[in-house]
Amino acid sequence: MISHDHNFKNIFLDFPKESLSWLLPEAMKHLGPVQSFEFIRQEPKKRKLKDGYLSLDMPILFRFKEAAVVLWLVEFQEKKQKFSIHQLLRYTTDMMESHPNARVVPTVLFTRREKWKKDVARELESRLGDRVFLHFEYQLVRLFDYQARDHYNVSNPVVKILLPKMNYRPEERSRVIREAWVGLYQLTSLAMFDKYVDFIDTYVDISEDEREALLREITEQEDTVMLAQHIKEKGIQEGVIMGRQEGVIMGRQEGVIMGRQEGIRAMVVNASRQGLPEDMIARIAGLDVTSVKKILNNEKVKIPLDKLGL
Repeated sequence: MISHDHNFKNIFLDFPKESLSWLLPEAMKHLGPVQSFEFIRQEPKKRKLKDGYLSLDMPILFRFKEAAVVLWLVEFQEKKQKFSIHQLLRYTTDMMESHPNARVVPTVLFTRREKWKKDVARELESRLGDRVFLHFEYQLVRLFDYQARDHYNVSNPVVKILLPKMNYRPEERSRVIREAWVGLYQLTSLAMFDKYVDFIDTYVDISEDEREALLREITEQEDTVMLAQHIKEKGIQEGVIMGRQEGVIMGRQEGVIMGRQEGIRAMVVNASRQGLPEDMIARIAGLDVTSVKKILNNEKVKIPLDKLGL
């Protein structure tokens, strides 16, 4: 079962500044650049001793150039029925009490791709005559309100990751996935790409046929070699790990050789599954087409040591 809450928390953990600059740009506009930030690991106070522990979804404390402090309290909601503005108010006042010098900004991010028939409570107010005794509101962000096509050119990895959760027509689906893949690849490290390309594929519910068609389309563009090289390096790294494990028994040198052979094999098979043609796979792997075909047919192939980087 997918932990939606955990997945979205990870995005903000990995890209806190980028998340802030997209969803709360006025913070940096009025307070200057972010100087530092920290994640607050603090549970709100219990109302009763028998209450279970409450954990804040994502409290982030930002410090800015102007010495101002903003405590950004972000709550993620997949199902709007579970949202409680009263609970959010309690969270907010608890944070205001524990961080009296911070400007607390409560934000709720609704992530499900659906139209609402009924809105959620947006504010609380208690007044008598002309006197207002309580007024509380929060920043509401509903990803489905954003049009994906309006964000293709936004250079922010958080935006690229969340493109599949935005609004788009069925005929735009392939473009949305491609923009998310390519944008993420260009804007983040390979480690972050590997981590969040799974997020994109999961939430767009991509099929194998769609994946292969998109990979073929992407290979016709200039970044084809970069993508292919990444597949190659990933396969070799996996093989080296296998080789090191085997090396405990077989000896280090033999283990590394086996590992790199398995790495090239894994790269060839993986590239084929991604829809790359055999001649392109051969060019990337430094093999001839016959060897590639044998690997794909699960036949034995002797790979020269110079092709293994030894």
